[in-house]
Amino acid sequence: MNRMKEQFEAAEGVEFPGKTYMDELLKPVFDDQKKYLFEAMFKIHKAHTIMLMEQGILTGDECTEILEAVKQVECIDRTELMYSSQHEDLFFLVESRLGDLIGTDLAGKMHIAKSRNDMGEAMYRIVIRDYIEQVIIEAEQLNKAILYQAEKHAESIMPAHTHTQPAQPTTFGHYLVAIYDNLDRDIQRLKQAYATVNKSPMGAAAITTTGFPINRERMVELLEFDGLIENSYDAIGTGDYLIEAAQALVSLMTNMGRWLQELLRMASKEVGLIKVSNAYVQISSIMPQKRNPVSIEHSRAIASSAAAEGLAVVHMIHNTPFGDINDTEDDLQPHLYAGYQKATRVLRLMRAVMLTLEFNKGRAYQQARENLITITELADVLARDYRISFRAAHKKASAIAKNVEEAGKELYEISLSKVNEWLSDVQLKNEDWQAIIDPKQFVARRSITGGTNPDVVRGMIEKRKK
Repeated sequence: MNRMKEQFEAAEGVEFPGKTYMDELLKPVFDDQKKYLFEAMFKIHKAHTIMLMEQGILTGDECTEILEAVKQVECIDRTELMYSSQHEDLFFLVESRLGDLIGTDLAGKMHIAKSRNDMGEAMYRIVIRDYIEQVIIEAEQLNKAILYQAEKHAESIMPAHTHTQPAQPTTFGHYLVAIYDNLDRDIQRLKQAYATVNKSPMGAAAITTTGFPINRERMVELLEFDGLIENSYDAIGTGDYLIEAAQALVSLMTNMGRWLQELLRMASKEVGLIKVSNAYVQISSIMPQKRNPVSIEHSRAIASSAAAEGLAVVHMIHNTPFGDINDTEDDLQPHLYAGYQKATRVLRLMRAVMLTLEFNKGRAYQQARENLITITELADVLARDYRISFRAAHKKASAIAKNVEEAGKELYEISLSKVNEWLSDVQLKNEDWQAIIDPKQFVARRSITGGTNPDVVRGMIEKRKK
């Protein structure tokens, strides 16, 4: 027992890096850098070298020689690169390879006025912007599919729900435009996150810039950023670009998860409003009648996982110092990359599902006739056409609904004479009662901006197409 430390150190080593540190930290970080940051790193090496030459800090010959060496090292099969204790991370390994080709002195000149700090932040931003851009593209494709279905179903009447209960008639098209708008706002959030991410920190060096006469604005151009993070402390110390990218991801996946849950309800046999294409369902291994909409289930699960990755990013930054700190770097970044990769999968899956699903118009219309969900129109008719105060009209409609429920019937099964008997002091005309129990009339009468009237819905769709 007394020799436990000595025995551990004999296997572990007493100089940096210890075996456990290598196995549990340096090797995994090296693998992540190799997987995600390899291309971005070489973009920065090339851009920075060109800028140094343009500023007269490197000669033309030195620039050419460095760029040729960078190009050679860039062509290495990255899968063959393995962690070695000889180099702390991928960046030092690359610098060593360049030194082998052009000598350590010239290879070292490539790093004038450049730190792992500003280089690291730039690499992260380059990688993240590509992920965000891809998700924006996929989200816009999904929204086109949603609008396609909305246009097909501007007149397909169905029940709307509030508090998970049948509420009022609407149309599938009206419902889908709502989903479209929700997703469109998340696309705008993603675009804003992209704008925040796509700024250059290069030239901030460690955190205070440099005494060399570099051109930070030129690095913006060479690395295809949209602008510069002017304050060098901000460029290194901030983490808000990570938070904003994570929050946009969380919002997108959380909002999608809500309507994915709705689609699963609609796809159930009991509800039966939508039918998922055979290409995206699986049958049971033991129950041959089953059509399991697993594509939507998997999408819901992956969306939750993606949102969790975004929340992990926020939690890892929470209560960390404002400055260069490992919490925002090697261990955090893969969560964001994984989250956006998962979001891409969800968006692609749901575009396929949405574009090919079928809507059961007949069943949906029948459900819109049930559960007394047109009764609101009785209150409206009494207030609008029979000059009864709305509160009194609502009370009368509520009493009618209670009587119909106690009779175990639907509104359309109740005769006008019975309704007028219940109303007592006001007598409905037959045409009014027939309109009240008709979901089509209910939908058509809501013709104000944003309403369910099919022409209004088509107008919304045309506006969004543009």
